[in-house]
Amino acid sequence: MTRPGRRPVRPSADRARRAAVIGIGNEFRRDDAVGWAAVGLLRERNQRRALPPDTVLAQCDGDPGRLLELWQDTGLVVVVDACTRPSPRPGRTHRWYGGPGAALGPSGPGRHSTHGLGLSEALRLGAALDRGPGRLVVYGVEGADHSWGLGMTPAVAAALPRLVRRIEADLVGYRTAAARARPVTVRPAATRRAAFGAPGARA
Repeated sequence: MTRPGRRPVRPSADRARRAAVIGIGNEFRRDDAVGWAAVGLLRERNQRRALPPDTVLAQCDGDPGRLLELWQDTGLVVVVDACTRPSPRPGRTHRWYGGPGAALGPSGPGRHSTHGLGLSEALRLGAALDRGPGRLVVYGVEGADHSWGLGMTPAVAAALPRLVRRIEADLVGYRTAAARARPVTVRPAATRRAAFGAPGARA
């Protein structure tokens, strides 16, 4: 029985088949285009080597309403966005993940993300409406130039192939675990972070 004010929840097996990769950014703000570029590269690779079925690839400007729409009824959501830091190392990529209900904390990628406010708002709204993602993975790529213009800086562009391989591994690993009916999410309160450097850089 569904509680008043709550929408019906799909069976977990149905939801677990779905995954979404969402690139947040602006293609006219140089390194801010990295999220869109990652999704574009995944689309190209998908034509040669298919991603797991029921995988949605989408580009978004970070609008909370659009994010809720894109990740509705998904078991795994991977978000890619540019981020800034006081002393940036262009191309260095941060990986954050958590289970249902997890929120971006002060040390999460949303703190320095160029669209972190929109993502954080979407997570809070999704939790309130029971429309949040299942497992969430966020990749934040440090950039050097977010001014108006086309083309990413060389270090950020060079980080894309490795980033896309990591995302592919996330998708395949999640789908494999779901097919075997193993737990695929961490506890709601748990979040973890990791980082890997740009090609040729020391981590």
